[in-house]
Amino acid sequence: MKKIGIIGAMELEVEALKSKMVINRRIQKASMEFLDGILNGTDVVIVRSGIGKVNAGICAQILCDVFNVTHIINTGVAGSLKAEINIGDIVLSTDAVHHDVDVTIFGYQLGEVPQIGCQAFPADPSLLGLAASVCAKVNPDIHVFRGRIASGDQFISDKAVKERIISNFGGYCTEMEGASIAQTAYLNQIPFLIIRAISDKADDSAEMDYPTFERAAAAHSAKLVEAMLPEIS
Repeated sequence: MKKIGIIGAMELEVEALKSKMVINRRIQKASMEFLDGILNGTDVVIVRSGIGKVNAGICAQILCDVFNVTHIINTGVAGSLKAEINIGDIVLSTDAVHHDVDVTIFGYQLGEVPQIGCQAFPADPSLLGLAASVCAKVNPDIHVFRGRIASGDQFISDKAVKERIISNFGGYCTEMEGASIAQTAYLNQIPFLIIRAISDKADDSAEMDYPTFERAAAAHSAKLVEAMLPEIS
């Protein structure tokens, strides 16, 4: 039987989903509250991980060890890395990479975590295809993109930093949790998908745009997650 782990870094990224679920139990682990129950007819565990890669990785591992989830979906907001991807649009991960990892001195690729065997962690193709088709139905007024998500423990609001990430990794958007969740899922052989709605352009305007658009962007992502749950196989 499927059981979907749903992670959002911030409360606004999961609050709408929590409000619609039937909660069977609440479990506290690592200062996080895991809500185990039913959403849209599907067994789910919904949790706010907290911001940053360490919080996200811990959270994902708890979902694997304690709740035995069969899939992990990370919902939230991100900064766009491409001119054609605008605020409100959605990016679905083809893969995820750590843009702030650099062990190239020992022969690894930029972004590659040593001794794992890959630079970027591939998302599940079935979840990716499902999310794209469902999003076209539930969010018809926005554009959906499939591409790489670049993660690091930085809020990107500098154009030069943004350009460096694009040059090194060719990502579609940047945020602070996805690659750690992807890495955890990869190591545990759990299918995953990262869904990111764009809240800012990850440049010199990000400091102003992000507070203005984050809630609306998060709502787009959460709406997609809820709609796709019954169709996950």
